[in-house]
Amino acid sequence: MFDGPLTESLMGRARANGLIDLRIHDLRVFSTDPRHFKVDDRPYGGGAGMVLQAEPIYRALKRVRASAGRGRKRPKPYVVYLSPQGRVLNQKVAHALSRRSWIVLLCGHYEGVDERILRWVDEEISIGDYVLTGGELPAMVLADTVLRLVPGVVKERESIQKDSFQDGLLDYPHFTRPALWRGQKVPAVLLSGHHEEIQRWRKKQALAVTSRKRPDLVPK
Repeated sequence: MFDGPLTESLMGRARANGLIDLRIHDLRVFSTDPRHFKVDDRPYGGGAGMVLQAEPIYRALKRVRASAGRGRKRPKPYVVYLSPQGRVLNQKVAHALSRRSWIVLLCGHYEGVDERILRWVDEEISIGDYVLTGGELPAMVLADTVLRLVPGVVKERESIQKDSFQDGLLDYPHFTRPALWRGQKVPAVLLSGHHEEIQRWRKKQALAVTSRKRPDLVPK
């Protein structure tokens, strides 16, 4: 599931250039079942669905932590469990995570994970108030939004600084060639070459777009 999104475009180039080190670990490798490599079981107390067992996750986390090697001064990884019960991911959270040197993303599945493994989890994060079939898609979303903030991943740093939500507002409208397309003109100020006026227009438009589309974000 991870091969496509995390090997193409910016993520693929960043990995190839050594800007980021992203590795995928299969929980089945750490199964206690030598025959079927199961990592899930039925929940105590009954009920529908299956639950990921604590032991395979514990073994996986232990192996990942040991991968830094002995004697090397490397901080322990910050373990994030992708869960609909976690703090909702936003740009502020992404920036905080991007400042950590090593993050482990734990993907739940089915009904989730054995609650006892949360002792080894630093934080639970959700990508929204809805439920998916597993934590793989949220992990890819989180990885993309965090890793693009690593210096060098996005070539033009200014494009990140002008993103939506960077300053609490949505992004201003963008236009490109041609200047006249199907009867619609590019705003004259953007063709004027007057940088101060352009910046003033963009700030005004960002506030207008946010007021119209996301009034909940507009500062009081």
